Amino acid sequence: MTFEHITVLQKEAVDLLNVKPDGVYVDATLGGGGHTGVILSRLTTGRLYSFDQDETAIAYNKEQYREEIASGKLVLIFNNFRTLTSSLADQGVTAVDGVLYDLGVSSVQFDQGDRGFSYNHDAPLDMRMDQRQELTAKTIVNDWPFNDLVRVLTRYGEDRFGKAIARKIEQHREVAPIETTFELVEIIKEAIPAPARRHGGHPAKRSFQALRVAVNDELGALEDSLAQALDLLDVGGRISAISFQSQEDRLIKQMFKEKSQAPELPRGLPVIPEEMQPDYKLLTRKAIRPSEEEQEENHRSSSAQLRGIERLKVSDES
Repeated sequence: MTFEHITVLQKEAVDLLNVKPDGVYVDATLGGGGHTGVILSRLTTGRLYSFDQDETAIAYNKEQYREEIASGKLVLIFNNFRTLTSSLADQGVTAVDGVLYDLGVSSVQFDQGDRGFSYNHDAPLDMRMDQRQELTAKTIVNDWPFNDLVRVLTRYGEDRFGKAIARKIEQHREVAPIETTFELVEIIKEAIPAPARRHGGHPAKRSFQALRVAVNDELGALEDSLAQALDLLDVGGRISAISFQSQEDRLIKQMFKEKSQAPELPRGLPVIPEEMQPDYKLLTRKAIRPSEEEQEENHRSSSAQLRGIERLKVSDES
């Protein structure tokens, strides 16, 4: 099995975790195993739990890391990372020293034409990361009401032509079901004015992103998972999160900010009391971006943003 995937911000993301050789870590987004491999190289007696809901990724890494799995150093968990707390509890783990996220779709998922993620391959409208789930892009495109289509296209794709695209989809599906990615691409092109199609990349890019996010409930899953990860961190534990979409980055930034801010304080306090100090601190005031060299070598890295947070203490409210 081949699994060609270039890991973005590989060293930077793992460096941000400050891996302890005997620590307990989570790679919430296993993918091609790039970050997992770097974390494993820094562990001695520690253990790593790597999650993925994509069966292809799990199968590939079972072979790639068979020795580490056999020794117990690595445990693969075939599940969505929104099950973080319960899946780790099944392994007897209730606290961790670090969690790494590398969000979005892997290069392999894009390049496997039959998965329906790419507007460059003709395939059934699928877009499921977890092939066990029922909801597909075909269901959304053909069965969801007009207003829900508009919401998906504008909220998750930030597409200013979302309403026009939804209307065009509605017109076409009344005649016959929309079955394939290329059928959808042509419908999207019909809906977007010709001058707009000449700028900003492929005209279907935003719509395909929006449908993928909706199919996999990516933002809901991320919010659930991050909340659990923050609670699971031991003192000194860290989260390192790479995002590729503005919505994901805003969510991470906001959740990290909320956790690292001190509460409202009475005016004139000379010193903030220890019990009122925040339980977490930001590791990145500004997101870390890939170097120019990395962006040139891997164009998919150009939108990547890395943020980190560390747990300082455990208060009674936590």
